Amino acid sequence: MTLPDRICDPHHHLWDIVSSRYVLSSLLEDLTTVPQVKSTIFVECDAWYRPTGPEHLRSVGETEWVANCATDIITGIVAQTDLRLGSLTEESLDAHRDAAGDRLRGIRQRATWDPSHLIKDLPPHAGPQLLLDPRFRDGFSLLAQRGLTFDAWVYFPQLLDIVDLAQTFPETKIILNHLGGPIVLGPYLDRQVVLTQWRSLMSQVAKCPNVVLKIGGIGMPLYGQQWHKQDSQPTSQEVAVAWGEPIRWCIETFEPSRCMFESNFPVDRFSLDYVTVWATFDLISSDYSQSERDDLFCNTALKTYQLN
Repeated sequence: MTLPDRICDPHHHLWDIVSSRYVLSSLLEDLTTVPQVKSTIFVECDAWYRPTGPEHLRSVGETEWVANCATDIITGIVAQTDLRLGSLTEESLDAHRDAAGDRLRGIRQRATWDPSHLIKDLPPHAGPQLLLDPRFRDGFSLLAQRGLTFDAWVYFPQLLDIVDLAQTFPETKIILNHLGGPIVLGPYLDRQVVLTQWRSLMSQVAKCPNVVLKIGGIGMPLYGQQWHKQDSQPTSQEVAVAWGEPIRWCIETFEPSRCMFESNFPVDRFSLDYVTVWATFDLISSDYSQSERDDLFCNTALKTYQLN
């Protein structure tokens, strides 16, 4: 198989971290290796925040920075704001819209949390059951009326919170990030047990028609592979062996019209280069029809984020 002529990469970040610098020039360099990628969507990552000013507006600095990037390849922006802040949430959403214009497609407020002390609580420290918090849901209710989606990043034990959220707000499109978080760390070290529990929960998520799945994150160390510790990165064939069955199960369960491949760069760059990510997806989807592959590589992302 060869990659489709048109790919939308619906999930990448840009940041200027000393140990892992990934700025616009880094993205453009990666895109030259997979020229079929014609458009991308930037997803918030706690970068480029305003150093001063009202706390609830500091994340607008990230949206401003990305919106000002001198490239048309980034066609969508998923910004960050705290949806628990009442009227301040509305002010923040308005400020992000002013900064990004039509490129603002959605909001992500990360909800990853686990009660185990073995799993590090990553900033911005969501705490337990963020998605069930009445204050969060008050803010969440504003998204659909503004034509915005919600990107959800949770660990697999939290997937029933996604089900509850989706059923309560059926008019809001929820994009579940990174295969629904099948983490292999802390108390969850048996990958086969994790995948069994994950499948059971994901089957319930798939019954919610307003949930769309991002298929990616497969290079993240917290998903249990040790590729980042090897002297050389794995081949696309090796990655396809490790992830082919779970990914195909997702595609069959959600259907291609509700699945989109994502690079999750530069996070997945710890294990894989950009070419390998897309070559892996090419191998895994090789038995699907052309129209199904068009959905997986591009059309689902364009439709979900309402992009041309």
